[in-house]
Amino acid sequence: SLALLSAAGVALLGVLWAYEGWQNVTNSAGEARDPQRTFARGIGLGTAALVAIYLTANAGYVAALGAAGVAATDRVAADVVRTLFGSDAARVVTLVILVSIFSAANGLALTGPRMYFAMARDGVFFRSLADVHPRFGTPALAVAVSALWAMLLAVSGTFEQLFTYVVFASWIFAALAAASVFVLRRRRPDAPRPFRVPGYPVTPALFIAAAAAIVGNTIVARPAQALIGLGIVATGVPAYFTWTWHRRRRRE
Repeated sequence: SLALLSAAGVALLGVLWAYEGWQNVTNSAGEARDPQRTFARGIGLGTAALVAIYLTANAGYVAALGAAGVAATDRVAADVVRTLFGSDAARVVTLVILVSIFSAANGLALTGPRMYFAMARDGVFFRSLADVHPRFGTPALAVAVSALWAMLLAVSGTFEQLFTYVVFASWIFAALAAASVFVLRRRRPDAPRPFRVPGYPVTPALFIAAAAAIVGNTIVARPAQALIGLGIVATGVPAYFTWTWHRRRRRE
């Protein structure tokens, strides 16, 4: 039924959160060697490996606890290990999960600030965020601003609310990024294209349709979180036009 599909779409937000960040590695492409080769291969192989790992782990969880048992706990991995091997092993698994969380945070600390850095370099954000550390060659101030923003988000709501904001907004921009493929193919047909789109135009069209379904369902099923997510995104519109206006003024 339609209600069941909508509920599955809401549950999918949590699933997509587990994969969130697969695209962030492209933010550091300007600092990589041969990105047109290494990034396409890395994203494809990395995503395939994650899918295999997640599916295998979840199959094990369901086999150990049953579907009802998995639904009844928010510490699935620890409970599975506790059931099979005892409490001491469960504590070890909890520690491993914490290490995994820190590794994910480390990856985001690498890629996230590069957006602020690129915006500042293009003249649509504070120019000081384009500065690099004299010793390490990293956008140190952009990293600090990114950390501050993360801390503010951490105290602004529950985990479920936060990942709903993030996934909802992320898939809006994912759809726009896929749509830009069509726009650039039409407006700049002769531009160099080091990255190819397999199955064009079907694959980007399907991607846009899936992203639109996720965004639309979130608006219907979680309107409060969707509106907050839209509000956060909308703050960037006046900021963008303000900075571009100042940039034109400086050039004049």
